Amino acid sequence: MTIFETIRKMMLAGFGAQEKFSELVDDLIKKGELSQSQGAKLTKEWTDKAEKGTADLDKSFGDIIQKALEKMNIPTKEDLKKMDRKISALSTRVKHLEDGGGSK
Repeated sequence: MTIFETIRKMMLAGFGAQEKFSELVDDLIKKGELSQSQGAKLTKEWTDKAEKGTADLDKSFGDIIQKALEKMNIPTKEDLKKMDRKISALSTRVKHLEDGGGSK
């Protein structure tokens, strides 16, 4: 199983958990054990914590990927943009020299 498959399964499990939580809160409201406002507050708190956990996981995963790329010495998108700008500048200079601009 690849890391992307693992992440996909974790996300799907998270969505399933959110749906089950909402169903649980709805059942408690129907039974009268929670008021509508209590259910809404509880759902909001749970959603906020889940979103924070997802953001933390995303940051951690991003950090792991970044470190792995650094260890493999793979150029970043910004590195490639810098090289492209340098190549363009050098190409312009070479063309200028070929056109006789450098002999005077």
